[in-house]
Order: sequence, then structure tokens, then C-alpha cells
Amino acid sequence: MDRIDVVFPCLDEAEALPALLAALPPGYGAIVVDNGSTDGSAAVAMAAGAQVVCEPRRGYGAAVHAGLLASNADIVIVSDADGTISPAQFPSLVAPVAAGTADLTIGRRRPASPRAWPLVSRAANGVLARMLSAKTAASIRDLGPVRAAYRAPLLALGVEDRRSGYPVELVLRADRAGWRVRQVDVDYLPRIGRSKVTGTVGGAFTAVVDMRRRLAANAR
Repeated sequence: MDRIDVVFPCLDEAEALPALLAALPPGYGAIVVDNGSTDGSAAVAMAAGAQVVCEPRRGYGAAVHAGLLASNADIVIVSDADGTISPAQFPSLVAPVAAGTADLTIGRRRPASPRAWPLVSRAANGVLARMLSAKTAASIRDLGPVRAAYRAPLLALGVEDRRSGYPVELVLRADRAGWRVRQVDVDYLPRIGRSKVTGTVGGAFTAVVDMRRRLAANAR
């Protein structure tokens, strides 16, 4: 079986990490990219057996890129570290990639409760997903908090965004490279701890601005 690493971009997720890392399926390694946490997330992750990478440059894309560079696995998953995605669902994301029927899989959220995915975030996500679908051959209904692909080709796409626009630029570049992009349904659980993006108006606004900027920069 191809080796699989899970990259967890992390900002103050000490509360969620122990259960999250303990639930990883056999054969899956964890790379926790600490992106300036002040709650001891790095120490918690290290104690749980994860490889820890410190990325001082703030931003989702910066943390993802640092994790991809630190990995030497064949296949990588990138997943939020807040407990909203159960690691038990990782094999369903990996399966199409490993079987060669998809080049990139993206989790499509199925919220376990209204509290799991606040309305402000869900509405913004829907608008951005429709905009992205209009610019690509991919049918995107959710930008997704988790995705899987082969690591070397993923890095070769040359995604440049180091902020919240990373997921949008990734799909745009994958589409232009002729990648087969597939969405896989995933259960979306209430997050553990305080939200920095999903449940805050300020965080959601920043993410939308970054993603719209990336869409405009990569317009055909």
C-alpha cells in the first residue's frame, strides 16, 4: 500500500489533537504544522507521536505547504485539525486516488448538526464553490476542509497562495493541468475548541476575501 501522511495545519488546537491523532487509521502518519499556536499545540502533538513542523508565517496555505515539504509519503491528506473531520473517513478520500480514478479528492461536508457548520460560513462557501465551478470543469459544491492527492504531483502544481485562497488556487491549477477532481461526502462534526474562521464573521470575511482574490488572479 502507498504510504500516507496526514498534514494538519494547526493554530491553537491543543484541545482537539489528542483524540484526533489517536483515531488515525493504521498506516497513516501525522504531520502537525504549528502555525503560531499559544496553547501548547506543538507539545501536545509531539506527545501523541506526531511529526511536528513549525511554520512561523501565518496563513493556511503556508502551513499546508510546509507540511507537504516535510512529508515523504506517496499520498497526502490535508485536513483541518479541529476535530470536525473524523480520521475514520480518510480511507474513503484516499481510495479513488490510490485506485487511479481521481487525481484529487475533496471532502463534501454533510453536517452532523446545525452547530457543526454555521450559516455564515455555509453561505459563503456555497457562493465561492459556484464561482469556482463556473471557471473549471470540476463540479464543486464544497471547497472542503479535507483533500487527498499524490504528494509529488500536488507540489508540482506550484500553488502559490499562502493564505486562505490556497484551496481555490489548488482547484484552478488542478483543472488547468487536466486533473480529475472528485468530491467525496464526509460527515462534518462540531469543532472542538474555539473557531478562528468557520464560526466567526471576521474569520469568514477574511477567507472569502482571500478566495475571491485568488479567483480573480487566476481568471481565464
